[in-house]
Amino acid sequence: MSNSATNQNFSRRNVLLAGVGGAGIAAVSGALTGARADAEEQAAPASADRSPVKQSVNTILTRDGVEIYYKDWGPKDGPVVILSHGWPLSSDSWEAQALHLANNGFRVITHDRRGHGRSSQPWHGNDMDHYADDLADLIEVLDLNAVSLFGFSTGGGEISRYIGRHGTSRVARAGLIAAVPPLMLKTAANPGGLPIEVFDGIRAASIADRSQLYKDIAAGPFFGFNRPGAKPSQGMIDSFWLQGMMAGHKNTYDSIKAFSETDFTEDLKKFDIPTLIVHGDDDQIVPIDAAARASKALVPHATLKVYAGGPHGITDTHKQQLNDDMLAFLKG
Repeated sequence: MSNSATNQNFSRRNVLLAGVGGAGIAAVSGALTGARADAEEQAAPASADRSPVKQSVNTILTRDGVEIYYKDWGPKDGPVVILSHGWPLSSDSWEAQALHLANNGFRVITHDRRGHGRSSQPWHGNDMDHYADDLADLIEVLDLNAVSLFGFSTGGGEISRYIGRHGTSRVARAGLIAAVPPLMLKTAANPGGLPIEVFDGIRAASIADRSQLYKDIAAGPFFGFNRPGAKPSQGMIDSFWLQGMMAGHKNTYDSIKAFSETDFTEDLKKFDIPTLIVHGDDDQIVPIDAAARASKALVPHATLKVYAGGPHGITDTHKQQLNDDMLAFLKG
């Protein structure tokens, strides 16, 4: 991997073959070593004796001192919807759905996950438990109830782990949109998952040239622009790249493990509210059989909608269809 051309070919080959989840650590030097990470974890702020607080009109401070940026659109007295984004993106990736729902009377909260977008970039806590607890802090600080939670890709893992850890006392509905649960990684118990080498390849490509990696993902499998007859949108590609590069290098690196190796099986079993699952059947990033269809088996009461020919990035490529389905589900 020392040769730049080899790095580029390696990253593109792995991305185009299997992609990533909007989701074993490869050996890397210096700051990414386990020893450094362990030391930083031990130095993380204590959280047991403090509550999350509101920093400003657009940020909260979590129990462990991380600043989370959020947007609050629509009427403040409308039914609340929270949208959790994918990797390596930000809340901006939800703008089509956020605008549509807010224009239809919903109060829409979208937040940048820790380490992403305009939120702070902590060295520690880039895992699903912390993501879920950050979401819990946001809900608590804003005093939200009867919330409808939607998670796209990695965000689907975030809301699943939130329900697993914090229950549904504040949740009215849930939506898994092209989401990573129940488990992306191939294991003996999950033979339909993707092999660890796929995610090791993404890590290696991220270290080698993460800017190029994000361009390759967006120009290829994420929106299905690598399919015959596809008409790539440079705007979508540029937006994906920009959002990715706003995120912290260490944060997005750690998040690869979080979205690929976290098992959400037990979390999904705690879904006791109306649930919508939406997935494209040509998703090259998070294959539908090991994701949406497996989640449906664990949440039998869920409604599964399959978008024929839909790629991973359906929030953009199928935005009007998704807008309509989400609105109908919320009003149902």
